[in-house]
Amino acid sequence: MFEGVLTALVTPFRDGAVDERALHELVELQVSAGVDGLVPCGSTGEAATLSHAEHRRVIEVVVAAARGRVPVVAGTGSNNTHEALELTSHAKEAGADGALLISPYYNKPTQEGVVEHYATIARETAFPLLAYNVPGRTASNLLPSTLARLAEIEQVVGVKESCGDLHQIAQSVLACPDDFVILSGDDWATLPILCLGGRGVISTTSNVAPADMVELVRAYRSGDLDRARESYLRLLPLMDALFCESNPIPVKTALALRGLVFEEIRLPLTPISPPNRERLQAVLKEYGLL
Repeated sequence: MFEGVLTALVTPFRDGAVDERALHELVELQVSAGVDGLVPCGSTGEAATLSHAEHRRVIEVVVAAARGRVPVVAGTGSNNTHEALELTSHAKEAGADGALLISPYYNKPTQEGVVEHYATIARETAFPLLAYNVPGRTASNLLPSTLARLAEIEQVVGVKESCGDLHQIAQSVLACPDDFVILSGDDWATLPILCLGGRGVISTTSNVAPADMVELVRAYRSGDLDRARESYLRLLPLMDALFCESNPIPVKTALALRGLVFEEIRLPLTPISPPNRERLQAVLKEYGLL
């Protein structure tokens, strides 16, 4: 169900509020470019600073704008299992096709606690779930043996993998059944993870270059490895520039430079530094996006 390129959508703001018109237009741009899915309210969508009302509304807007043309996988994670359950239930009611749940952060649960967290939400919602492993943000790591246990839960259909360790990801591929979907959560790792058996990417870069990310993944999956490698190496400088500061600072700047959103981000994130703005502008011009 969740394969190919799924865009981790930014949440556009205007004068402190969610810019629903810009969000709708971003969805249309993504669908028109051929992406395979949309992921609102993740890290790229600044979910951490959305109120619960805003969180719910963003999901509702994206579902309505997508109009069933591509799956919507709503970010509904929390370090509070009850809160994650409530957000996931809302996403299901709003018409999303699944939910992406970050592994619980700050609390530093044991691997057993992580499994119980996902199992509880799966049991209570009966909704397709993607786990999200990003140790750099959570201070915990979903180990291959833990993913294998999660894969035994019917509703846990895959993982967004951002551990940055290709050996660990290879071990996870070995540990999990073939129908358990492993998606890259790092744009730079898209091609390596595809080569290991991954099925796609939840991408930040596709906010600004959706068709090219689609080309990369489809070239690989069609067996054209030379074309996939060429696409990947062309995209790599752009990927790097879009992570020159904490995500989503650079990607929101890039979209603002292209006139697609207002350049507005919420504290504690701050506007991009002048040197990195210059770097980003240069890369966007070189790539043909400005």
